[in-house]
Amino acid sequence: MKYFNKIILASALVGSFTFSFAQKVDAKAKTILETVSKNYKAKKNTYFKFSYGTGTGKVSKTETGIFYSTPSQYKLNIMGNEQIFDGKKVYNISKEDQEVTIAQPNGSEKALSPINYLDEYKTGYTVTYAGKSGGLDLIKMVPVKDNGVKSVVLYINTPKKQIAKIIQTSSGNDLAVITVNQYKENQSLSASTFSFDKNKYKNYLITEL
Repeated sequence: MKYFNKIILASALVGSFTFSFAQKVDAKAKTILETVSKNYKAKKNTYFKFSYGTGTGKVSKTETGIFYSTPSQYKLNIMGNEQIFDGKKVYNISKEDQEVTIAQPNGSEKALSPINYLDEYKTGYTVTYAGKSGGLDLIKMVPVKDNGVKSVVLYINTPKKQIAKIIQTSSGNDLAVITVNQYKENQSLSASTFSFDKNKYKNYLITEL
């Protein structure tokens, strides 16, 4: 399905790669990641508006995405598609295909949370502090086992305890660049923000797995 291919690309926002192999974690990098993770987890909800760039060697295509999350729910809009996790089920909504797929969570929904991404350094990565760029702290994460990803670099605004940018480079030199353009927290969100209303998709093919 076209939609799942798009969501796989979008998941670079918080790309999740979990392995149980020996790893090394730089102390300074660990302190920064834990501080940022703790900051996000303390919020009632968070909102990111971001650009998602892809290309080989350099970014050649950019899409805009919007991401809302609470400690137990999220909503992602990108590439004209939507994914909702209401705390119980994952809803993939493709406008292009006029199709909705409903599934039980299997762990992949964690890949769409910046908070969980920050915690991924605990397993499967060699993590180093890579200096500063434009006032941002750079943290480089390299998978300890070959999984097609060469590296992930997090650009952290340490004083604000926030992620500013993520660059993922594949073994084939393909890039996925997430740049946070707007961030809000603890908003008064509608009760329906993380809910799926079947009545809005009467002309869609709805499949529950």
